[in-house]
Amino acid sequence: MAGRKRAGVALDLRKADVNATSEREPSGSGKRMRLSDQLYGQIFEQIVSGKLNVGDQLPSENDLSESCGVSRPVVREALLRLRADGLVTAQQGLGSFVSAQPASRLKTLSSAENIASYMRCQEVRISLEGDAARFAALRRSNEQMAVIDAAHQRFALSATQGKMNAEEDLAFHKSITDATGNEFFRDVLESTHEALSGFMRLTISLTRTGSARRAQKVLEEHAAIVEAIRAKDGDRARVAMQFHLDQARQRLINRDRDA
Repeated sequence: MAGRKRAGVALDLRKADVNATSEREPSGSGKRMRLSDQLYGQIFEQIVSGKLNVGDQLPSENDLSESCGVSRPVVREALLRLRADGLVTAQQGLGSFVSAQPASRLKTLSSAENIASYMRCQEVRISLEGDAARFAALRRSNEQMAVIDAAHQRFALSATQGKMNAEEDLAFHKSITDATGNEFFRDVLESTHEALSGFMRLTISLTRTGSARRAQKVLEEHAAIVEAIRAKDGDRARVAMQFHLDQARQRLINRDRDA
């Protein structure tokens, strides 16, 4: 693998004999944090800061386990999350390599542990809200379509004024789940409110400080969802929603999507 360098990642986790589901109480927090999320966070910060760059090789599972004082299942879970989030790629017989690099300003907006939680929430949203958009297209009333239109217009207006905010983004997505005629979609969405709101605040902060084209892409994706629901095309609405949510995920982890 010419051109790739082996990374010497300096990580600092409290030494413990744990398995992948173990948790401990972080200092000054009322929440329990998984050790794998802490390890995810520290590798994530190395990538965001530029200490690890695209193409760099991570230390082996054994090296990470020994240097961090955690079990190999903890290391595996952290690496699995990094791969699932598109930040790391595993190559058979060679190891794990950095495959994407978020914008450096991301580290000023949220902790890496929170980002790990947001990304898990986004996986659920892609499935849940994709189907919600499909049902909304098939079942929505004219009144519900008007609510979706109004929510979209409010979000678009705030975006063009440079005042895009998470509350209006959330209202847009909620208007679609309300149009499904199935209260369980709304209930599940509300159950993820903390992580969902955090993800939206983070991505919108990145969009506000990113390129004008980035904001335009978000509006175009919203418009595609609205038009599919208006046309009562369930399959197109589902694909448009899933595409939008996956693009939001990509814009979070890949600095090249700022363009």
